[in-house]
Amino acid sequence: MVIVSLIAIPYRIAALTLEEHALFEYPIERLADVIRDVGFRCTTCAKCCTRAFNGHVFLLDRDVSAVREIDPTALEPAPDPEFCDQNGAFYVSGFALRVKDDTKGSCWFLENDRCRIYDRRFAICRIYPYMLHREPDERGKVDWRQISGLDRHGEYGAEITDEECLAIARETMEYEHAFLAHQIAFLECLHEYFTQHRLRHVQKIYDDHMRQYRKGAPVTVMVYTDGHFEKHLLNP
Repeated sequence: MVIVSLIAIPYRIAALTLEEHALFEYPIERLADVIRDVGFRCTTCAKCCTRAFNGHVFLLDRDVSAVREIDPTALEPAPDPEFCDQNGAFYVSGFALRVKDDTKGSCWFLENDRCRIYDRRFAICRIYPYMLHREPDERGKVDWRQISGLDRHGEYGAEITDEECLAIARETMEYEHAFLAHQIAFLECLHEYFTQHRLRHVQKIYDDHMRQYRKGAPVTVMVYTDGHFEKHLLNP
């Protein structure tokens, strides 16, 4: 039986905090220059609104509140939970948008390749395909990434004003800061919750329950949202 100590969580928090500090130091003008050079324009191809193209749409707390007002059934626990306690409950850092049961895994709000809540779309939907975080490339080199799916969707080389580039850059950085803050808060809450309830992450139980889930068994998922965990029963 493999047990992961809670001692590792503060190190994770420290790493995310360093990432957040690096993000604060990143010149907004540099991101605006990238946006200007890329010149992305949406062509309403709707690729980014499918799981076939993107893994999932992670929602910030303010977006979760908006979804609850629009259609609460559009929420689902974000995929790939990181932790599982000794009782078999999984823990995930937040909610994602639900997808339809079609071949592409279309967003719950996508109809005839058009977003039916476009004017109320969520933070990640507004800034996509722009991003600003560090990740390894195909050779394992870690560097800043500023755009997703380059040349795989939309139109490139469009003329974008300096004012618009700065506005997009600001909103992108705001999202990335909020995302990092959310992940840090999740780990802090998890550490406190596990300590108070004498819980621990057990990898063997994680693996066993994940196999059962893939075979059709429901699992309990504790979703971090608005500073606490919500209990959900997830069916395959």
